[in-house]
Amino acid sequence: MAIWLTKDSRVIVQGMTGSEGSKHTRRMLRAGTTIVGGVTPGKGGQSVDFDGQAVPVFNTVAEAMAATGADVTVIFVPPRFAKAAMIEAIDAAIPLAIVITEGIPVHDTAAAWAHNLAQGNRTRIVGPNCPGVASPGQSNAGIIPADITGPGRIGLVSKSGTLTYQMMYELRDIGFSTCVGIGGDPVIGTTHIDALAAFQADPDTDAIVMIGEIGGDAEERAAEFIKANVTKPVVGYIAGFTAPPGKTMGHAGAIISGSSGTAEAKKVALEAAGVKVGKTPSETARIMRAIMKG
Repeated sequence: MAIWLTKDSRVIVQGMTGSEGSKHTRRMLRAGTTIVGGVTPGKGGQSVDFDGQAVPVFNTVAEAMAATGADVTVIFVPPRFAKAAMIEAIDAAIPLAIVITEGIPVHDTAAAWAHNLAQGNRTRIVGPNCPGVASPGQSNAGIIPADITGPGRIGLVSKSGTLTYQMMYELRDIGFSTCVGIGGDPVIGTTHIDALAAFQADPDTDAIVMIGEIGGDAEERAAEFIKANVTKPVVGYIAGFTAPPGKTMGHAGAIISGSSGTAEAKKVALEAAGVKVGKTPSETARIMRAIMKG
């Protein structure tokens, strides 16, 4: 079992013929992901060879879904085309859209999300500006390295791509059910709470690592959800303990104002909900290892 992305997922890549889309399609295929097509307007009917495997190209997401049965799209288009790509995926009602592109204007993301809600919220959007979703041993959709951990029974949800990779590596001896990078933009489709709820419901996830960062109140809201709804052990880490107030750190959404959005405030809220919070990624991994071995 895994959440959202499994061995049965059939993946298409919007922007597959571009440099980033092509590079990561090849890497995903090598990881065992079932990639059934790409989407580039105007290039429908062509195919791209990836190490001897011909992957067909379609003009639209709807055409690709009709021809291949795809249920996941990974979006690798430039920022100026990302809103249109997201709306196209939403209009096609694909169940899962993973938006890797960074630098998308917040207004564009907000407009695409509002469109998704208006269409009945039929598409789960992960991202934008995220590393993707990986279910080790089953499927890998995005840019998460496929060789740093194996399958196991820990669920991981993270705002940070690099910290996702570090946590996966530090706990590679135990392994993960699914690793979800939700991205750190001010507007994102899938939240910590969405992933926590899915991991809580997944019978093959025994414990959860949640990585947040300074700015906003997403982690505080997640703490309230954990206290009310999550019975599995949760270990947390908040990036940005040394960040000065008023300074943006890394992601566009990682900015604190006064006492609001600080790492310490988030740590206090999580610990009040019963979450053990590490001061460093390595300490967080040690706490999780002790829980799993106990």
